[in-house]
Amino acid sequence: MRRLVVRSAVIAVSLVGLVAGVGGQGRPGPAKSQAFSMALTGDSIITRRIANRTESGFLKLVDLVRGADAAFTNLEMLFHDYEPYPMNESGGTYMRAEPALVDDIVWFGFDMVSRANNHTGDYGALGMRLTTRYVAKAGLVQAGVGESLTEAREARFFDAPGGRVALVSVASTFPDHARASRSRDDMPARPGLNPLRFSTTYVVTRDQLEQLRSTVRALGLAAPAQGRALTAFRARFEVGDAPAVRTEANADDMAEIAAVVNNASRLADYTVVSIHGHEGGRNRAVPADFLVTFARAMVDAGADIVAGHGPHVIRGIELYKGKAIFYSLGDFIFENDTVLRLPEENYERYDLGPDKHVADFADARSGSGQRGFVADREIWEGILAMPRWSGHALADITLYPVTLGFGQPLGLRGRPQLAEGELAQKILDDVAKRSAPFGTTVTVSDAVGRIVPAR
Repeated sequence: MRRLVVRSAVIAVSLVGLVAGVGGQGRPGPAKSQAFSMALTGDSIITRRIANRTESGFLKLVDLVRGADAAFTNLEMLFHDYEPYPMNESGGTYMRAEPALVDDIVWFGFDMVSRANNHTGDYGALGMRLTTRYVAKAGLVQAGVGESLTEAREARFFDAPGGRVALVSVASTFPDHARASRSRDDMPARPGLNPLRFSTTYVVTRDQLEQLRSTVRALGLAAPAQGRALTAFRARFEVGDAPAVRTEANADDMAEIAAVVNNASRLADYTVVSIHGHEGGRNRAVPADFLVTFARAMVDAGADIVAGHGPHVIRGIELYKGKAIFYSLGDFIFENDTVLRLPEENYERYDLGPDKHVADFADARSGSGQRGFVADREIWEGILAMPRWSGHALADITLYPVTLGFGQPLGLRGRPQLAEGELAQKILDDVAKRSAPFGTTVTVSDAVGRIVPAR
């Protein structure tokens, strides 16, 4: 069995302008030759027991996670007994599972979980608070939510035998009601998640902008008579040489999160920043520009690892200043279609009456398995990344391909297993191709990928 550990909790993030050249100063640090390893996974959406499974590929993954000094996953699930009511907007599916399933996450070997994601607010503040209570009771370190923005932003710490790990959890994809706020003298804070807001500008040609201007005015909406920019339909358009999408992170959010990271990096041996962001370009495997800017800024602030997740596909890996950025680790547990209940508005969307239930909703949404997640092979693939350090120097990263059972019956689909054969090669080839634009070389041998930083 995995070593017993003492778990604790406290969080951290850091200031962009202040960070360059400052991150990591004054950190306690393990012995120079001491080895330390982590197991990092993407989204875990759990609605069924997994601790009773015996498949060899599944148990191999369990052994790998338990064998790391610290293990992390994005916990994209709420735990309660339907005490809270669903909000009028969710992050997609209204996520909820039996509170006892938290213990299965611990059984798997995980020590730390991120909580900031697009499902944090599915059941409002009470759903968030109940989940926090159950996760804490299970002994997991959790970050990314709180009773105020300051609390949601702060770092939490896991004390492993070989070193102290700080975790900061951030989300760029979320319904706005889930975003935490600060209090004022006359107004309490809003509980919620740690947000990274961003702006989007659509670059179009001059002719395209003028066509849009004419359309807006023809609809009787306000639009300037001239100019190189136009705001319409809650979107900003600007003239450029060719159509493009430009994204930019909110400067205040970046600075505040960077300040937390910088502080955390001086209180821990290793600092992990988790970012839940769906945003990408026409190619979903490519992160939006603001996510790249954010990830590098977090390294500048003192992060050793940036662990991305959210788009439900694998994205590339970058080694930036000797630190590892995983733009998306893909899915790890994906039991999205087996929630117990859904609110009325989900059924109304597909004209389903009160005699219809969760399975009917799932069939309607997927066209009986012909579209959406269930029909998309890459949704059911991921990687288990295992970085290893010698002291503070990143020695290497081992990548294990994970399959969640694309095309399998509902009872089997969604549970992770170590991929083998052609599928393992395909997953690792995808990682290698998507990492190459970042200058990262992934070597593959015996169904395992490896990255070695340049010395």
